[in-house]
Amino acid sequence: MTTGSAFISARTLSQGFHDEIIRPLLAGIPYAAGLLGWGSDVLGYDTERSMDHGWGPRLHVFVDAYQVDHATTAIETGLPDEYRGHPVRFGWDTQEPIHHITVTTIDAWLEEHLGVLNGRHLSLQDWLVTPQQKLLGVVAGQVYADDGRLQVVRDELRWYPDDLWRWMIACQWSRIAEEETFVQRTSEVGDELGSRVVAARLVRDLMRLALLMERTYAPYTKWLGTAFSRLGHPDGLDRDLEDTLEAGTHNERERALTSAYRKAAIRFNALRLTDAVDVEPHQFHERPAIVLHAGRFAEASLKAVKDQKVRELGLVGAIDQFADNTGVLSNPKAYRKLISIYEK
Repeated sequence: MTTGSAFISARTLSQGFHDEIIRPLLAGIPYAAGLLGWGSDVLGYDTERSMDHGWGPRLHVFVDAYQVDHATTAIETGLPDEYRGHPVRFGWDTQEPIHHITVTTIDAWLEEHLGVLNGRHLSLQDWLVTPQQKLLGVVAGQVYADDGRLQVVRDELRWYPDDLWRWMIACQWSRIAEEETFVQRTSEVGDELGSRVVAARLVRDLMRLALLMERTYAPYTKWLGTAFSRLGHPDGLDRDLEDTLEAGTHNERERALTSAYRKAAIRFNALRLTDAVDVEPHQFHERPAIVLHAGRFAEASLKAVKDQKVRELGLVGAIDQFADNTGVLSNPKAYRKLISIYEK
């Protein structure tokens, strides 16, 4: 933490830094600027704890290609050593202290950040392999100046195309359908730890389903619960999920989960993407497990997809629905290799 400096959000800090320092240095140069990319500060989740690691004013400044060198020189020669008690040049771990005012073009940054050549025209495959946390880095941060070049990209990337969104909901229901019976079956053979693990996986899938249905990108794991909680849950879905994780017996776990399933199903029907689907959990065939039979919702969602190319993808899911490795989801060169999954 910076000695003697009280916490303010990075969004507020960078706003002031832009207005008081950067804007005057770029007088006469058309540009856009914002707090974008990686980090809890971009999402507005930073706290006083965040100040102990790589903390200080940070911005992306976007100009025309021929203005990059000029704008870079103007900024680098005019930066102060500190701003409101925070060092302007800072590092962390093995990172040497440098300033974190990145001057580039929109297209160059999107190619580096997302791995796409044109953020205004994503292909179906681009959408499928780009992690939600990376899309959040474009659309969730604060913008402090914009001559129009940034807003058009943020509008384009704000959310998935409708058919792809419906397909992803189908894939998320399919994930739940694959494992909903395992909570009872593992407990039945005396594997309470296994039952708890499966239940926890289902809780995570229900949280991600709720975010999908609210058209809200999911951040990386550390902030998933925070993003979910900020949706607001007047129906008590959040309490059901907490009860599921706290349950000491299978019966308690099943009651909490089936209540959560029912509420998620009601939310799905409220979207009116399909004809209403029965929201009541039922026994799983002849076995003593009560489940939603979530496959019914997957099938209904898939029928609502009009684009044949999307329908023919199967239910493998977009990248966040089948990959869960930081080294992949944070690295465009790695995750874009997965495009082959969607090629015939």
